[in-house]
Amino acid sequence: MQHTYRLITSCPDRVGIVARVSQFVAEQGGWLTEANYHSDADSNWFFMRNEIAAESLGMKADAVREAFRPIAEEYGMEWELVDSARRRRVVIMASHASHCIADLLHRWHSGELYCDIPCVISNHENLRSMVEWHGIPFEHVQVDPNNKAPAHEKVQSLAAAYEADCIVLARYMQIIPPEFCRAYAGRMINIHHSFLPSFVGANPYQKAYDRGVKLIGATSHYVTEQLDEGPIIEQDVIRVSHRHSKDDLVRLGKDVEKSVLARALRNHLEDRVLVHGNKTVVFD
Repeated sequence: MQHTYRLITSCPDRVGIVARVSQFVAEQGGWLTEANYHSDADSNWFFMRNEIAAESLGMKADAVREAFRPIAEEYGMEWELVDSARRRRVVIMASHASHCIADLLHRWHSGELYCDIPCVISNHENLRSMVEWHGIPFEHVQVDPNNKAPAHEKVQSLAAAYEADCIVLARYMQIIPPEFCRAYAGRMINIHHSFLPSFVGANPYQKAYDRGVKLIGATSHYVTEQLDEGPIIEQDVIRVSHRHSKDDLVRLGKDVEKSVLARALRNHLEDRVLVHGNKTVVFD
């Protein structure tokens, strides 16, 4: 993977933003390897993602940040400069179902996902052997249905201890408490096994079967305090019919779930997702 600096910006839309940022890159001798931008007419907000070959700049990331800061202030930008060489620390949380986490571990093991996985946290023991085969610590935190607070506190303390940059809920079937959501706002990714906003909450395949839908899907989104209502990163669907049982829907849906989650995580790791309110711009 080429070493780049990713310059991610968003700001009120006005004339000259692209020209000014491009001029800055050129003045530093920078070579743009990828450039994406989008103007949202409803909010009058402008989004931009530039990748700059690190070797072309002749300065470290901190120096680039300091040089760019006056421009960011002039345009009122929300911005960050990310060094692509830094591997994010992704803590995965899962429950009993293995399809999503198995897919993520395979993609990570094969180098498709550029990150570190310092641990997996689960409220069940059945995933331990698979996780530890990959050389990843497995943390079992049992949840008492009558008193969930101690387990939630333990999980949050583990995420902090493992210095998580990002948390992925790979079919972790527990509601995340508000303070945990706030601590990882924009950094906690969930996979929900329906095409949101349809069939929020538990048992979406049963709800879809009872409703007689002709499409089922999956949605990956950032976690917020509102259940299954966070900013959507990725979605996909597959056709079904009256011939399919509820078990068929589950079987077909699993393939959609794991591919949607993997694409969402990859886009997050590559800084391709810009959150604006409860919506996202995804430069995929």
